[in-house]
Amino acid sequence: MTTHADSDRLPEHLPRLNMAEHAPEAYKAMIQFAAAAKKGLDPVLFELIQIRASQINHCAFCLDMHTKDALAAGESVERIVQLSTWEESKHFYTAKEIAAIELTEAVTVLTDGFVPDDVYERAAKHFDAPELAHLIAAITLINGWNRFAVTSRMVPGHYTPGSTAHRPAALRGEPK
Repeated sequence: MTTHADSDRLPEHLPRLNMAEHAPEAYKAMIQFAAAAKKGLDPVLFELIQIRASQINHCAFCLDMHTKDALAAGESVERIVQLSTWEESKHFYTAKEIAAIELTEAVTVLTDGFVPDDVYERAAKHFDAPELAHLIAAITLINGWNRFAVTSRMVPGHYTPGSTAHRPAALRGEPK
């Protein structure tokens, strides 16, 4: 097996803008939104939808974060790898997870201007109303984070599962 030394890798890009520093109230609101959206959702399912939306939105920072958090929550590498091709790999997931993944895609890609009734109905079949509401909130959340991260070019690769190190000290409650 060939491995490449870190010195062979291309350099990291620099972030364009530090959202937490320049829009701290908006950033804090997103963190509060994250805490609220997670309530009532299975942690592994939460990470799967975060990963799937981030794949669609090409958000490397969020992919780095949520794949690491999914692994830490007990998710398998195999299911994470298969997520980008879930339509051909449905047997790796439960019907409830597939319904959540389908809804994630429909909400993330609104090119037709709506979430199809059949996709919504499948999700509603597997999630009670409060759980469905939190699922929709979690999907909305990751799409917001993806847009923050992609636009400001947050740098992937340094996240530690469960860490708040990616947030500025002031938002972690630490002095500057």
